[in-house]
Amino acid sequence: MLKKICYEKQMIIKISSVFLILTILSSCFDIKRVNAEPIANESAKPITKEEATTIVQDIFNNRNKAIIDGNMNLVKELYDTKTKFGTWAYEYEQKKDQYLHNWQEKQGAKFIEIVPKVVVRKVRGDQSKASINFICSTEYRYIYDNEPDIVNSFRIGTYHIMSLAKLEDKWIINKEWYKDPFGDSLDLEKLKVDSIKTHILSQPPRDFSTLNERRKGAIEYAFRYCGAASEETFEFKYNKKYRDYNPEGGDCANFASQILYEGGKFKKNGAWGYDNSGATRAWLNADGFKNYMVGSGRASVIAYGSYEKVYKASYKLLPGDFVAYEKKGDINHISVVTGADSKGYALVTCHNTDRNNVPWDLGWSDKKIKYWLVRVHY
Repeated sequence: MLKKICYEKQMIIKISSVFLILTILSSCFDIKRVNAEPIANESAKPITKEEATTIVQDIFNNRNKAIIDGNMNLVKELYDTKTKFGTWAYEYEQKKDQYLHNWQEKQGAKFIEIVPKVVVRKVRGDQSKASINFICSTEYRYIYDNEPDIVNSFRIGTYHIMSLAKLEDKWIINKEWYKDPFGDSLDLEKLKVDSIKTHILSQPPRDFSTLNERRKGAIEYAFRYCGAASEETFEFKYNKKYRDYNPEGGDCANFASQILYEGGKFKKNGAWGYDNSGATRAWLNADGFKNYMVGSGRASVIAYGSYEKVYKASYKLLPGDFVAYEKKGDINHISVVTGADSKGYALVTCHNTDRNNVPWDLGWSDKKIKYWLVRVHY
């Protein structure tokens, strides 16, 4: 009888132990099953175009305000300077800031506001990191030292690829690539700044009300199709009738030719023309364009030389004329004159990079550059 009781107790203990083990295993299984279920991760949520637009717009607003205020420390905070590419991007902005201040000193002017308009084209990433492809149409507003109540403005369009990361709830730039309109500007310090400034500040505004219709047509076409630098109503696009040659080296002469043909009503010919099969050298190449226009008698040279040699002659330029930029003996850019600011200083419009009524030397201040100021005969 005693053996039977002991046996029953042993069985109860064994059954209880098995039950306890099964309970523990069941609990572990439930934990694993719960852990295997997806948990909502806000940082993994895809970023939208609208969110990307707001992020980049805020960064550019802050960067531009800091540049106007002369506070590059605030600009530095927008970049991840612990990375190589972030440091390079910041250092380039430093260089550009210095150039703009040098140009202001030479011009006797001051930038008072830089207003960006960001248009995101593609975006990938999430709430912690993102890569954004966008254009930015930026309006620069400036005043002259002796005309503080008159605001002048111009637009520059740039095409960007930017990598961003969020650090402590703040987006910072890891990498930024864009073709900078001031990229050819290296040095203004050797110019006789005081005498140039005195001359510029002494100039009156210019009256273009008597321009002929062909010159007016050239201006209208240039403003409409200057791409990322145009007004939003024109959708920041080139004329789709023509091929964009920027990926193949540049579109400046192609655009200048369009301005003269579509807007200025110059006729095509065997030497200067464009069709579905392509374009002639005189139509497409900057050097070829200048040589053809001057050699054919459709244009003539007003002045040629360094900035110090030609800046006074630049006041003779009329909307519809053009400026050719020569470096190391080769003309590598063409801009068409489209107006003048409150001091009569000629303004130009062009492609690569896209400019809309920009001071004709801004972005081409390298001492090695020589300028061709050319009158077009409409």
